[in-house]
Amino acid sequence: MADGDKEMNLRFAGNCAECAMEIPRGTRAIYNQNARNVRHLVCAQPVEAIDRGTAGASARREYERREARDTARHEARVAQSKANVQAVFGTGFVGRVATFLAVDDGPARPRQSTRAWETGAVGEERVAERLDALGEVGVIALHDRRIPGTKANIDHLVVTPWGVWVVDAKRYRGKVDFDVVDSLFGFGGRKRLLVNRRDKTSLVDGVERQVAKVKEALGAGIDVNGCLCFVDAEWPLLLADFSVRDVYVCWPKKLARTLLKRQEPLLDPEPIARMLASAFPAA
Repeated sequence: MADGDKEMNLRFAGNCAECAMEIPRGTRAIYNQNARNVRHLVCAQPVEAIDRGTAGASARREYERREARDTARHEARVAQSKANVQAVFGTGFVGRVATFLAVDDGPARPRQSTRAWETGAVGEERVAERLDALGEVGVIALHDRRIPGTKANIDHLVVTPWGVWVVDAKRYRGKVDFDVVDSLFGFGGRKRLLVNRRDKTSLVDGVERQVAKVKEALGAGIDVNGCLCFVDAEWPLLLADFSVRDVYVCWPKKLARTLLKRQEPLLDPEPIARMLASAFPAA
């Protein structure tokens, strides 16, 4: 408690200095003799810092687990190869030379599927750097959040004074673009996300599912947006950021600029960030 605080049953009613709500006479509360104000017992408790998580933490753990497995497999293959050579040539001088010439016992090379996890972790870290820099203007970014009841994670949850953003970071090489299919004479149709001319609209589907989970946790009244943020990708010369359905597609610097609006704040980010941190714990 602060200097001058005293826990007591209030002799007179008063308004809490923290939340401004009335505290009835006789309620157990905190009276501060120096400031001559009162506070609820709950309001007087120190506020715990929001667990903002670590960007790319779960992806990096998975990479390390898979890398260790790949290394163990490589070492087992090398040991078996040495045993096979020595079974033919023996363990003497000739056997040692044959083993040296026949067996490649260089460093293990992680599989492509293993390296993909490290690539993903780096992408999340790069996006997080941009998002965390916005803390100076009241933006709160939560990183690497678990979706309870599923094996899926949300890369970044960003709470701004104007709404919430669900950000999925992707570190892809190649050109990010879109096309429109099933249109009739240029009307209607549906937009597809393309990466290296390949249909990657499934990434949009994934973000939409995450947005639905966040909306369910927050309830009505708070604007929730989805974003695919590509790191190290190429963009067509005349094409800037764009949207596929309701999912915004851009790069980290553009995302940071988009999150900041020049209008009056509509909400207080901290209580919303606390709610989201509880609903989607750090992975």
